[in-house]
Parts: sequence; C-alpha cells; structure tokens
Amino acid sequence: MAGIIFVAFNLRPAITSVGPLIGAIRDETGISNGAAGLLTTLPLVAFALLSPFVPRIAQKLGSDWSILLGLTILGAGIAARSAGMLPPLYIGTILIGLGVGLCNVLLPGMVKEKFPQKVGLLTGIYTFSMGICAGLAPGFSVPLAEGLGVGWRLSLGAWAVLILIATIVWLPQLKKTKKKTEVSAVSAPKSSMWTSPIAWQVTLFMGLQSMVYFSATTWLPEILHSQGREIAAAGWMVTVLQFSGLPVNFIIPVLADRLPNQKGIALGIGIFTFAGITGLLLNVNGIITNISIVLIGIGLGAAISHSLTLIGLRAENAKQAASLSGMAQSVGYLLAAAGPILIGSLYDLFQSWTIPLALLLVITAIFTISGIGAGRDQFVLQERDQKQKKTASTIA
Repeated sequence: MAGIIFVAFNLRPAITSVGPLIGAIRDETGISNGAAGLLTTLPLVAFALLSPFVPRIAQKLGSDWSILLGLTILGAGIAARSAGMLPPLYIGTILIGLGVGLCNVLLPGMVKEKFPQKVGLLTGIYTFSMGICAGLAPGFSVPLAEGLGVGWRLSLGAWAVLILIATIVWLPQLKKTKKKTEVSAVSAPKSSMWTSPIAWQVTLFMGLQSMVYFSATTWLPEILHSQGREIAAAGWMVTVLQFSGLPVNFIIPVLADRLPNQKGIALGIGIFTFAGITGLLLNVNGIITNISIVLIGIGLGAAISHSLTLIGLRAENAKQAASLSGMAQSVGYLLAAAGPILIGSLYDLFQSWTIPLALLLVITAIFTISGIGAGRDQFVLQERDQKQKKTASTIA
C-alpha cells in the first residue's frame, strides 16, 4: 500500500507544474501558445500510445518491475526537460508521458489483484495521494522559479527528488513477489474488450474528463492572469482547484463501491464541473470566480477518481481490469491530449477565452452522458456475452 501511494505521488506533478510556468517558458524560448500547450499534451499522447502495450510489458517484466521502469523513465524525462534547450524540453516531456503511462495503467490492475474486496477504498487512497502532489506542484512552481531565483528549469526539475523517494519505497516490492505470480495479474488486451459498449463509455468518460482537467490545469493561470490577477497568485488558484477535489478523491470511490449503480455520481460530477466552468466564463467578480474554481476542482477531483474506480468495478478480475485500463487510458488520454493544445490554439486564433471555455462546457456535457452509461451495474464483457447468448438462442 505504501508503494502504491508513493508511486501515485509522482503521477501528476511533472505535468501540473508546467501551467504556471508556461508564460516564462514561452517568453524565453519564443514558442507560441499552441506550441506551449504541447508541453502538457505530449505526455498525454505518449502514454496514450504506450498504454495498449503496457500489459504485454508487464507480462515480460512483471508488474512490480514494470512500475520501477516507469519511475526510472519518468525521472529521466524530468532531468532532460530541465536542461533548458528546446529539443531536450520536448524529448523529456515525451519521456515523462511514457513513465507516467506505465504506472498509470498498472495501478488499477494491481489494486484489483492485491485488494479485490477493497477496490473503492484503495482507489480512493491512491487518487487522494495523487491529488495532493498534483495540487502542490502548480502552487510551488512560480515561488521556486522566482522566489528562490532558480528559474523555470530547476523549478520543473525539483520533482525528481520525489521520484527518488518513491523508487526507494518501491524497491521492497521486487523481492516480495515472484515474476510468475505477477504475470498472472495482467495479460494483453483482448479484442473483445473493444466491442463492449460499457468499455467504450468508461473510455470516453476517462478521456473527456481528462481533456477538461488537463486543459484547466494548463491554462487556468493564463485565464486568470488575463482577468487581472498576478501570475503567482493565479498559479496558486490551480492549487486551490486541485485541493478542492481532495475530499471527493477519497469519498467518491468508496461511495461508488457501495452503490448498486454509479449513474447519479456521474450526473453530480457533470453538474459541478459545468457550473464551475460557466462561472469562470461569466467572470462576474473575484468571489464568483473563486467559487467557480472550487466547483471545477470538486467536479474534476471526483471525475478522475471515479473513472479509475469504474475500471475496477466494471471488470470481473485483475486481468480484465488491466485490459480495460489499457483501453481506457490509451484512447482516453489520446482524446485528452487534444485539450491543452486545442485550447491554446483557439486562444491564439480568437484572442479571447470565451470560445475555449464554451468548448469545455460541451465536452463536460458529453462526458457526463458517457459516465451515466458507464455507471450501469454490468461487467464490460457481460453485456456482449448476453447478446451472443440471445443471438444463439434466436438462431436455435
């Protein structure tokens, strides 16, 4: 459990720490807003492309060794990105995505395998852990860069220390579990998973809520800065957004595990997120904007933990959980990758945040509908098997 928690600590800071520093990176390197959006988008593309192959990697190396590999690649990416030159900046960003991708896909299956009766509780614990550092990272980015005078390079590189700690905590796992036992937890995704309507609804919910999340954490400082706030204060509002979601990070998986279906949870997530983005769009005054950011934080904090919980709840066993996780995170994060760069490009085109925020409202509506469908009390392959039996019975 300690190993899972410390791995989770590292799954977001390397990405969320970029948002408040995008202005400094853009000004120093001379890149456009769209190119700056790539610094958040490229990790998503990288682990979207890697995710379908993660179960096969785990078959070869074992889950525990694969997670160690993920941490190593993630650390190398953080170091490369901090070099400051343009090519290493993007190469390191890709490596960060690959490292996060390995760990991201394997954790839900590992929870299903090691804690099969406590999927909601353990998912809540590790998403809560993930949210803590995801929230701290943007808040500390500007103070580290400007307050301590280390610049954006070392500010982004500071998170390598957390990788080192997680690696030390994870090392005992390599001795406790034999490779043969680990391999039984995962297998390559079966093609039948890709024909399941529920699997696709889980995937769309995962992907589209992630699109809103990464768009918000990337561009919220710039949005607030355009509304008159200091960039350092705007960076801390990303921390407020992240921390607003921490209570529901833990509560939602536990609640979802106990309910007969999870349709109401998806509807509630959609309502909170939609209301928050609407308030940010209207920009009535500072108080309403702050409340809106909290609402977005609650909605998206619940959404990420709920999407990971759905992977465990919609799967009958650890093998299915690994397959569904690979599918949901590959297609889902490929969708999410379009978010930051699309939002940045729309702002470049219209020189206004109105159209980008309106687009996020539409995406929120779509992922809410998908989440309601994914909340049905059925396993991913159960519906397909029932249809096959019905068809066979009809033919007979």
